[in-house]
Amino acid sequence: MDPYVLKTLIHDIAEATGEHIVLVGVSSAIAITLGVGLGILGTRHKTLRNVSISIANILQTIPSVALFGFLLPIPFIGGIGKHTAILCLVLYSLLPILRNTVVGIGSVDGPLREAAVAMGMTDRQLLQMVELPMAAPTILAGVRIALVTNIGTAVIAAIIGGGGLGVLIFRGVESLDTLLILAGAVPAALMALLADGLMSYLEKRVAIR
Repeated sequence: MDPYVLKTLIHDIAEATGEHIVLVGVSSAIAITLGVGLGILGTRHKTLRNVSISIANILQTIPSVALFGFLLPIPFIGGIGKHTAILCLVLYSLLPILRNTVVGIGSVDGPLREAAVAMGMTDRQLLQMVELPMAAPTILAGVRIALVTNIGTAVIAAIIGGGGLGVLIFRGVESLDTLLILAGAVPAALMALLADGLMSYLEKRVAIR
């Protein structure tokens, strides 16, 4: 391969990988904040729990390409660019985080809650000192699923100008260039494997503690 072409390809991979990390990082942070927050509130309010999980379930059933397309014409939140891509990724990441937060907190033993209340704990103290620590491994499992899925879904952000590794993949498909396709697909796969491994390690550490 020509040295200039190789240098250009390496530069493109590095740039696209950086964009991909930003897309996944920002959208995952927002999704974790919303998902855990709604999950906690959902354990206190049944109606909110049912409505939020139902909406998240519906969003999960919409094909990713279709969701990107639906948001494009919506004023203020739609359009071409990273903001629309991040919004789509947030919506797709919500379900596993929200559901695992509700399940994790809901699975805390009743006698343990009763003992905490008997000791004079307020609802906030009960949440912070008993429920969240006990539910942490389950919540992290939801975050792990959402993060790995998010890395793969972010590839599609390229179709609406969101950038990321999908740019290389779609460029390779259009030009029938296998090298370009691999240049986008391999880093995305490695990123997903790395994220899965790190989250798995974190889950085990939290469970041990």
